Amino acid sequence: MTTEGKHIVLGVTGSIAAYKIASLASMLAKEKADVTVIMTPNATNFINPITFESLTGNKCLVDTFDRNFQFQVEHVSLAKQTDVFLTAPASADVIAKAAHGIADDMLTTTLLACTCPKIFAPAMNTRMYRNPVVQDNMKTLERYGMEVITPANGYLACGDTGEGKMPEPETLYEYIIKALTPKDMAGKRILVTAGPTQEKIDPVRYISNHSTGKMGYAIARQAMMRGAEVTLVSGKVNIQPPMGVKVVPVVSASDMAEAVKAAAGEQDIIIKAAAVADYRPSVVAKEKVKKKDGEMSIALERTEDILAYLGAHRREGQFLCGFSMETEHMVENSRAKLEKKNIDMIVANNLKQEGAGFGTDTNVVTLLTKDGMEELPMMRKEDVADRLLDAIMLS
Repeated sequence: MTTEGKHIVLGVTGSIAAYKIASLASMLAKEKADVTVIMTPNATNFINPITFESLTGNKCLVDTFDRNFQFQVEHVSLAKQTDVFLTAPASADVIAKAAHGIADDMLTTTLLACTCPKIFAPAMNTRMYRNPVVQDNMKTLERYGMEVITPANGYLACGDTGEGKMPEPETLYEYIIKALTPKDMAGKRILVTAGPTQEKIDPVRYISNHSTGKMGYAIARQAMMRGAEVTLVSGKVNIQPPMGVKVVPVVSASDMAEAVKAAAGEQDIIIKAAAVADYRPSVVAKEKVKKKDGEMSIALERTEDILAYLGAHRREGQFLCGFSMETEHMVENSRAKLEKKNIDMIVANNLKQEGAGFGTDTNVVTLLTKDGMEELPMMRKEDVADRLLDAIMLS
């Protein structure tokens, strides 16, 4: 899902965090969204409306009774065409008005007239945010089906440190994408594994692989966007976890097996995208192994085959999908895994193929099932994730 062609309304209230919305407006405009910014009069004390007009190409609305508009009832006309309404920063004042149906300016009248998804990003002093009245107002918004983003912790403009900091524009953008994405996976529970495992040799060294976790994280993100309840069992990676996803961090293959087994029973779909080590050192040295003259060998033993375990212990109706990274005979080797491990689908790719493999933003995969296979062209890993989820939902 993209914002291209979507009409996004950004409501900006009187908070020092208002300046961050300029970056969000620019981000949305670059993605070809039609962006309209509505400011409260107090917000104009923090950022000039001309800034938003320059970034979006649309008039920035402040005055409910501006006579320069073509429409007789501007707030109603705008509300009819809005796909998502994000109020950010959302002051305690506007949150209270929205919770109780008060409409006394352009922002709140338009908000009240909108039937699209509505999102609020509170930004205020920690004491204000924790005030029971404000907390009750936010719960009221949620009871009416609106989404309230939990603010970040950090240094605030007032000099305090704590809750109340508005999330960064990139996070707000993710919430907009989430609101726009159809929820065809609502009610589904999905477990995704991602990243590499690390098998200790001694306190300093370990055996691992080149997996970055990008594919697994893309699957977890897209499933969350589509409404699924997602658990992500992840090896050590340098990727920010997707919002709204339960992350279970692990290190070794044994850790991952334990985490997957603990959660597997309640999952509707399990997608094993992690690059799990097939072998680990038979003995882990308690002290650093010192360098010596001559060669050295390390005895290895097999790790547990997590996918095979899942195939042997699957509950009725559960869908199992594995990944197969090959360098030769990709289809033959992957189809053999599909049969041997008693699973429903294998996502196969060839490390040697351009645009596929570890560390890239793209992938080239083949979806294999007992009934056939589908070869996908090179595409972004987020798009691969969506195509994979589409295939699972149709199975």
